[in-house]
Amino acid sequence: MTRIVYEIVEHDGGWAYKLGDVYSETFASRSQAYEAAKAAAAEQQLAGRTEGIIYQDEEGEWHEEVVDGRDRPETDVSAGG
Repeated sequence: MTRIVYEIVEHDGGWAYKLGDVYSETFASRSQAYEAAKAAAAEQQLAGRTEGIIYQDEEGEWHEEVVDGRDRPETDVSAGG
C-alpha cells in the first residue's frame, strides 16, 4: 500500500501543507494548515470508481491503465519542525 504524508511548512508569509514539491494554499496559522491537511488526508482515503486513465510519464511516453477506485493510499500529517 502506498503511504503519503502531508507536511506542515512555513510558506509565502504564512503556513501551508505540502506533498512532495506541491504546496497548498497559504493559511494564516499553523493550526489552520494542519486542519486543512487532515481534511485532505481523509479525502485521499475515500474510495472512488474504477476507471481507465491516460497519463504521460517523465520521458514523455503516454500510458493507459485501469485504476481500482478502492486502492487508496495510507495517509498521515506531519506537523513539521
